[in-house]
This record gives sequence, structure tokens and C-alpha cells, in this order.
Amino acid sequence: MFNRMKDKTKEKIAAYIFLAPNLAGFLVFTSLPVLASLVLSFLQMDLLSGDCKFLGLGNYFNLMKDPYFLKYCWNTVYLMLSIPLSMAGSLLLAIALNQKLKGTVIFRTVYFLPTICSGVAIFMLWRLIYNANSGLLNIMIAQMGNFLGLKLVGPNWLTDEAWAKPAFIIMSVWQGIGGYNMILYLAALQGVPRELYDAAEVDGANSWQKFWNVTWPQISPTTFFIVIMSLIGGFQAGFDQAYIMTGGGPNGSTTTIIYYIYNNAFEWYRMGYAAAISWVLFLIIFMITLLKWRFYGRNIHYS
Repeated sequence: MFNRMKDKTKEKIAAYIFLAPNLAGFLVFTSLPVLASLVLSFLQMDLLSGDCKFLGLGNYFNLMKDPYFLKYCWNTVYLMLSIPLSMAGSLLLAIALNQKLKGTVIFRTVYFLPTICSGVAIFMLWRLIYNANSGLLNIMIAQMGNFLGLKLVGPNWLTDEAWAKPAFIIMSVWQGIGGYNMILYLAALQGVPRELYDAAEVDGANSWQKFWNVTWPQISPTTFFIVIMSLIGGFQAGFDQAYIMTGGGPNGSTTTIIYYIYNNAFEWYRMGYAAAISWVLFLIIFMITLLKWRFYGRNIHYS
């Protein structure tokens, strides 16, 4: 008995030793900076002068009256329209790639490639594609017009307020449609029991009925997970695209919350205000995730 307890103690000590580096890294590089940002959100701090003044909730009150914050929140939500489009495309692509056809592995690799490519390279490429004068997209629009006997002129994708956000959405759908969501859906589809499809065929179900009554309920946990992670990622997205392609313009139409945080912290050196925006963003994400789990999580089908 004593030897068994001694062995368990040794196992616990060994486990703690293996966990210690990761735990130390989490405490030093994650927990402490998060707590520091919370403290910073109650201060008025200028990085250039080093001045620091306690404001209490002053930064949060100023944020409630900041018209730019509301505008950039709207920009962020608008750009998240790419989420349902990407999810639908990922599901359709996963269904197609789940078929037992020759060369399927090659197609899966090709569709996944944009995900592992450098984001900077992709955004620079799309900036060239969206060029109003020599971009590939506008050239294709002009050529299509010539084919139809019409004079079609492509828009100023990245310099027109009406087209800048749709341009970002198109790029995001292209980038995300064959990414991790496709892999998750593909794994979920392969986990659906074949017996359910056989039973549906015996009952005379067509392809759509099999999808709606068998496939969709079976992959609902994967869909719920993708929705939650996409919403969290959507609120935190938009910095790289805006920084490289538009600089947040035109007229702030592509500036998102995360880019506004960057501007306040490292362009205007208002660290306290940037920290306050960060914590408001955290509360928004937390509340939306909680509500999503509360009202939609109960409808998930678990096999």
C-alpha cells in the first residue's frame, strides 16, 4: 500500500515537472500581460512622455462617447458576413471532396494551400488583383464586357468606400473556404455512420432529404464549434488586411476594432485607451459566445 502511494506521488511530481514549462510560459507571457492590460485600462499613459495618470473608468466612459469606436464595430460586424459564406462553401467543398474519386487527395491539398501560405504574401497579391487600373479582376471584367459587346469598367476596389469592405469579404471567403473549416467538416462527414444513409435509402429519401435529416444533424456539433470559433476570430480579425492593403481606409471604412486598438497603442501612444478597448472587445466576445451557447447549444445533436 505504501509503495503504491509512493508511486502515485512520483507520477504526480513527474506530471508537474512536465507541465511546469508550459504553465510558467502561460503565467509570464499570457496571464501577467492580461492583468497588466486591465490595470492599464484605468490609466492615462503616454508612451512618449512617460506620463501616467489614474482615470478610473474614464477611458471606458470616453469609449462610450467615441463615434469612431461604433463605426469600427460596424465595420467589424460587416466584414464578418464572410463567415456564413465561408462556412457554406467549406461544407459544399467538404461534401465534394468526401466522394471516393481519383485525385481527391491532390484537390484537398490544393484547396488547403491558401491557409498555410503567408498572410502578408496573400494580401499583397490581392492588392495587385484589386488594382483599379492594372488589376487582374478589372481586366477580366473589361474582357467580359468586350465579349458581351458592352463597356464594363471595374470599380476602385480598395479606394472606394462602397467597394472596400465587399472586396475584403470576397478575399476572406476565398482564403477560408478551403481551410481548417473544410478539414473539420470533412472529418465530421467521414464520421457519419453509413447505416443511417442505408436506412434513409430504404425509406425512399432523396439526396436532399438524406442531407437534411441525416448529414446535417450528425455534423451539428462541428458546425456549432466552427460558428463559435469563427465569431471569436471575426471580432479579432482585420488587422493584417487593413494594415497591408488599405491602411484602414478609405475614410476608415476598413478599420476594424483590432486595428483601432493598434492605432491607439502604437500610432497615437494612448496605451490606456487601447487597453480599455481591448477589454470591451473581450466582453463583447464573451457575451456573444455565452448567448450562442445558451440558446443554440441545446439544439446540437450528439451521436
